Amino acid sequence: MPHSILWSAILALHLGSMMFWIGGIAYAALIMSRSLSLLDTTQRNSVQLQSLGRFFRVLMHVIPTGLITGWLMILHEGGFAHMPWTTNLMQLLGVIMAALSVRILTGPFQKARRALRPQPALFDSIRKQLLVILFLGLVSIIAAALGHPFV
Repeated sequence: MPHSILWSAILALHLGSMMFWIGGIAYAALIMSRSLSLLDTTQRNSVQLQSLGRFFRVLMHVIPTGLITGWLMILHEGGFAHMPWTTNLMQLLGVIMAALSVRILTGPFQKARRALRPQPALFDSIRKQLLVILFLGLVSIIAAALGHPFV
């Protein structure tokens, strides 16, 4: 019994991490950035920098949790060689999404954070890159659904 509780907890951590990662990016890219158009430029920049800063701080814990729990489940099920193509696709997309997230954090976000007056084009660049990650996340969700056996 404790064995299944452990793996249920690992699965819950994995799903929660993916929910926060993909859902947070959807919010940041589709909702927050559009809603901020009501503010003047200085307020908009401040809110975007503070919101994205908090999001990335949490994301730097969520990403490793999601990847590690995914790999633990793969190892538990017999290893990488025994996984269906959908699981390997999710793994590949997860690693790409992680690399792109780190790229945004260390590139355009840091540039915006250090600028006295960040230009709107910089935030547009961040938003476009977040949309790419969102797309990859949605493809990963589709792969998860395709790989689930309905018997």
